[in-house]
Amino acid sequence: MSRSVWKPAVTIAAVIERDGRFLLVEERDGSGLVLNQPAGHWEEGETLQAACVRETLEESAYEFYPTALVGIYRWRPPACETTYLRFAFAGRVGDHLPARTLDAGIVRAVWLSPDEIRASLGRHRSPLVLRCIEDYVAGSLFSLDLLTHFE
Repeated sequence: MSRSVWKPAVTIAAVIERDGRFLLVEERDGSGLVLNQPAGHWEEGETLQAACVRETLEESAYEFYPTALVGIYRWRPPACETTYLRFAFAGRVGDHLPARTLDAGIVRAVWLSPDEIRASLGRHRSPLVLRCIEDYVAGSLFSLDLLTHFE
């Protein structure tokens, strides 16, 4: 009997807080305009942290410096064959580079308070958006030393 190999899609996300507000992106997906953290897929040859730095810049035009791991999350959307494994990072925001072109589908970067994020629950790309922020607010921060990348 032949068995297929199950492989989750590995993604990263940046949980960035500044002055009590969180950086999110508005993006178009199949259901319309949704909110998400700057996030994307981990690409071959890069560390998870480097992927997060790259995706944050590509989607928001903000530099990002990861300092901690917020958590690792597994999610399978309803009626979807793909299971996502998300590594969420917290860190410092750097310069904003407004002349950068944002990734296709990204409309803009926005800074929202936790209350504004909770009030927009119906527009979240996934339940991971709020969960990552709630975990960050609760102090769920782990050392980046947990992650080891062998060459």
